[in-house]
Amino acid sequence: MERKIRVAAVSYLNTKPLIYGFEQGMMKDEIELVFDYPANVARMLVNDEVDIGLIPVAAIPLLKEYHIISDYCIGANFEVASVCLFSEVPLDKIEKILLDYQSRTSVALLKILLKYHWKKRPEFLTARMGYEKEITGTTAGLVIGDRALKQRIRSPYIYDLASSWREMTGLPFVFAVWVSNKKLPDEFIESFDAATAIGMQHIDEIVKTNVFNFYNLETYYRQNISYLLDDRKREGLELFLKFLANG
Repeated sequence: MERKIRVAAVSYLNTKPLIYGFEQGMMKDEIELVFDYPANVARMLVNDEVDIGLIPVAAIPLLKEYHIISDYCIGANFEVASVCLFSEVPLDKIEKILLDYQSRTSVALLKILLKYHWKKRPEFLTARMGYEKEITGTTAGLVIGDRALKQRIRSPYIYDLASSWREMTGLPFVFAVWVSNKKLPDEFIESFDAATAIGMQHIDEIVKTNVFNFYNLETYYRQNISYLLDDRKREGLELFLKFLANG
């Protein structure tokens, strides 16, 4: 019997619509699903521990071979709400920034924005679990995912990375895409994309089953996150990868 195709995904709130179909049992005989945070999902795909990963796009250049296998992604046309630089002081007063350890893409995006858009050169600090409480004074912090939605209540200054990218480039930003590290059968990819798409029709149900008191999930799923990997998002993705290649 052929082994199941190994799939790794992220268990943040923003991925719930993308994994809804799989959690409802779609493709259960074909895939084996595991969850981790973004940087670890990327590492597993690079090391061939899984065949498909919902990976941060900054990890794409690390792969010897890659195929984007779905028309759905974690993207944002404007404000994303869950990938932000948080601070107690305005941007020009920030001296140090704690970098979230969970996502390579958000860190790379922040550094691009600081260099080309904001033209600032703060000191970068490697963050550890629980670092949010160290966001104080002139030390800011990049926070992503569900923790960022909670941090919005605490920090007076919030710089949304997706809307800042939009200001700089005029393009949407793509944070994560479904990528395989090998060629997979067309029939499988078609079924996989259909399973990924099904959650878009069940947003109301997903909101009801994920109680979250820190941010309006209806707003998050319908306005902040934009899941369709359309041509404009692909253009934004290509531009981001060019920035990465140029250092």
